[in-house]
Amino acid sequence: MNVKPVFMFQTAELGQSVSKSEFKKRQKTLRKELLDLQRDVRDAGLSPVLIDFAGVSGGGKGTSSNLLNKWMDPRWIHTIGYSEPSTEERQRPEFWRYWRDLPPRGQINISLSGRYHRPLLDFVHERIDEDQLEHLCERINHFETTLAADGALILKFWMHLNRDVQEKRLNKLKDDPLRQWKVKPVDWENWELYDRFVVAAEHIISHTNTGDAPWTIVEGEDFNHRHLVVGETLREAMQIHLKKTSFRQSYLEQLDAEVAELNDHGISSAVSRQATIVESLDLSLSLEKSDYESQRDELQARLAVLHGKAVRQGRTIVLVLEGLDAAGKGGSARQITDVIDARTYKVQPIAAPTQEEHSRHYLWRFWKRLPRPGFMTIFDRSWYGRVLVERIEGFASIEEWQRAYSEINDFEDQMLEEGTILIKFWFHVSKETQLERFKARENTPHKRWKLTDEDWRNHEKYDAYAFAAHEMIQRTSTLSAPWTLVESDDKLYGRIKVLDTVCKMLEKAVGESEPKGQIKSGA
Repeated sequence: MNVKPVFMFQTAELGQSVSKSEFKKRQKTLRKELLDLQRDVRDAGLSPVLIDFAGVSGGGKGTSSNLLNKWMDPRWIHTIGYSEPSTEERQRPEFWRYWRDLPPRGQINISLSGRYHRPLLDFVHERIDEDQLEHLCERINHFETTLAADGALILKFWMHLNRDVQEKRLNKLKDDPLRQWKVKPVDWENWELYDRFVVAAEHIISHTNTGDAPWTIVEGEDFNHRHLVVGETLREAMQIHLKKTSFRQSYLEQLDAEVAELNDHGISSAVSRQATIVESLDLSLSLEKSDYESQRDELQARLAVLHGKAVRQGRTIVLVLEGLDAAGKGGSARQITDVIDARTYKVQPIAAPTQEEHSRHYLWRFWKRLPRPGFMTIFDRSWYGRVLVERIEGFASIEEWQRAYSEINDFEDQMLEEGTILIKFWFHVSKETQLERFKARENTPHKRWKLTDEDWRNHEKYDAYAFAAHEMIQRTSTLSAPWTLVESDDKLYGRIKVLDTVCKMLEKAVGESEPKGQIKSGA
């Protein structure tokens, strides 16, 4: 018996076609249904729709995207043709531009030559090996899983032509004066490597075909068949997704209500009685003012030298300042910024998301704020709000804040892969000290603006915030991105610890400056 294996792309080389009359008939119904579904998705405002076209040159990626814009309302569709990264894009992590371009919920993005393009070409041209390709596929999977868990509908179409048909298609385009611009020398270079493209494509598709973001391999030889496959696949996916989203919303609301009857903020009374890492801090640590001033001057001088060196090396620096209200984040930030060039840093105070920010994944607004090389961003509160205030106040569902730990770890891993110097601080004070500072603010005219009704409410939830911080540290303090816990009952001691830590982290990253010192406690 002569047994021949069947390969993935042979399923898209069957010569399928649709007659012109049948296409017109099915298109008429399809177009109306897609318009209705697009309106339903927009009205619901719960899900963005992400459509990716990938595949061989001449396979119909551009014409298919044009047709979807024709069949539906183009005002609510954003079509992006990615090219080589710009200077600004190359200065950020790989996925920065894909996060930047995410549509708000209810709208549609169509991507051409998107996140799959670089891994495919790099493997074909032997710039990466199979292990590196697999790592890039895992990075893509995590990106898509993160968005799908937040409600996005993700559809991916691989437009396929066999080698002979692709050659004919490229020649036909080349000979057409109106369309010859579409064929570039690189298309012929890639055609010469057709077999290696097939190997790379099979690897990518097999490793990134998930339930959250499935691939549809489209036979691209016949225009009518190709367009109907794309349109009808999108129609069915949107129909199913709208029903699933409705059921999911109802289920999550019911689940959160039932859990709220058992405990507050996802923190059971039994668990909250466990010892926490913040309880182990010695909040009695303090400094005399004279000791503080001498150490501050020495550390700030070192910081100025080290930061200048980081700027010259083109290093990106991200500082995360998290902590309880009135724990001293702002004062510590000023100790850092006092001695560095104001043109090279930005302090980002993070408040409640705007309407634009709320319409997208919670990480979107932080991806957009990542600094370029040679610059520092200090986040006064950060993406950790998802597992702190949003958890405690019920702004995020249990499912949302629980999965946020892995999403945050992946976000930070991508920063670190690009060489970012990431330094994270948790500022902690006792409940008594926090109350004293609130009262002092209330009685000081030029500080009264800092105190809000929300601060008093948060003080009543001190224990819940402390335990949420414990779980946050437990799940996101990694070897590559550890937390530094700052004892802040004495502000002077806390500020010196922050300055000392920043200097040591910069010395490790950009090279030694002055000899390392130790904080000399006056306690």
